[in-house]
Amino acid sequence: MCPAPFPLRLPGGSGRGKRGPRRAKGFVPLSVTPPSPARPPQGRPTALSAYPLLAGTMLLWGGNVVASKWAVGEVSPQVLTCLRWAIACLVLALPARAGLVAEWGRLKAHWLYVLLMGACGYTLYASLFYAAGLYTTGINIALFQGAIPVLVILINYAVHRVAVSGAQALGVVVTLAGAVVAATHGDWRVLTHFGFNRGDVLMLVACLLYAGYAVALTARPKVSGLTFFTAMALAAFLTSLPPLAAEWTLGHTIWPTPRGWLVVAFVALGPSLAAQLGFMRGVELIGPNRAGLFVNLVPIFGAGLAVLFLGEPFRWNDALALALVIGGIAIAERLGRRR
Repeated sequence: MCPAPFPLRLPGGSGRGKRGPRRAKGFVPLSVTPPSPARPPQGRPTALSAYPLLAGTMLLWGGNVVASKWAVGEVSPQVLTCLRWAIACLVLALPARAGLVAEWGRLKAHWLYVLLMGACGYTLYASLFYAAGLYTTGINIALFQGAIPVLVILINYAVHRVAVSGAQALGVVVTLAGAVVAATHGDWRVLTHFGFNRGDVLMLVACLLYAGYAVALTARPKVSGLTFFTAMALAAFLTSLPPLAAEWTLGHTIWPTPRGWLVVAFVALGPSLAAQLGFMRGVELIGPNRAGLFVNLVPIFGAGLAVLFLGEPFRWNDALALALVIGGIAIAERLGRRR
């Protein structure tokens, strides 16, 4: 995505069961949901204005898949990651300055948390995302992104013991089956000798890191969404410097070519900034739960853009993987809410 650097809405709260793990009051769709102010009344005109805004936001996040492939040979992964967050910080410096000054005390008290979250959720995720583009297809990158919501369910259960309903468990199994189809490219013999594509493995690790980051967001400092995002972007820039130094030491650094600068500008201003602000506005208009459902469009847009702009073939195994990923999310979110 970056499916999305803002928090994922997680199942939460405690139930009243006599025994067993803590239960959520009701299944909340797993979605990228930034902190937002109180939701205004939702009339039809409000919803109609939110829909194209959110669809455009998901299109930008899906476009990050194409950017990861266009970056190959034009700008190296660590340079792209570092410049992405450097530009984001520069753009945010003025509008976020007042909030940072006012809420600096609360951020400072959680400096290690912010630093680690920026490193895992932004720096490492983006670094692995763009590195995966060197080895695997854009379609596979998009498909693996679609598995993040169910990975959040699994990690949230393992860490917080949030109960998983039967429908959610079925959704997890179906979605993970889609990830397996994507990783094996429909060749089940890969499972017998573990001959996975390096890019697919990198993308799987990236998704696990992001899912863990999403679960940890429940403990974030109580500051405004813009202040928190700016602090995380700054943490991402700072933590991107050591990997950049390592890439340079190994002789793998590629400074942006003219086309590389276009890729850098797109990922910094599109998926990193415009998409985040667009999603924040969408949440304000129709609420986090409804807006979060649009996140499921990211793997669809990502796969479609890979076919359209990268000329990647869309084979039967890609169609099956996409159907399983989207179907699993639908089962977990729609049926899981009817518990």
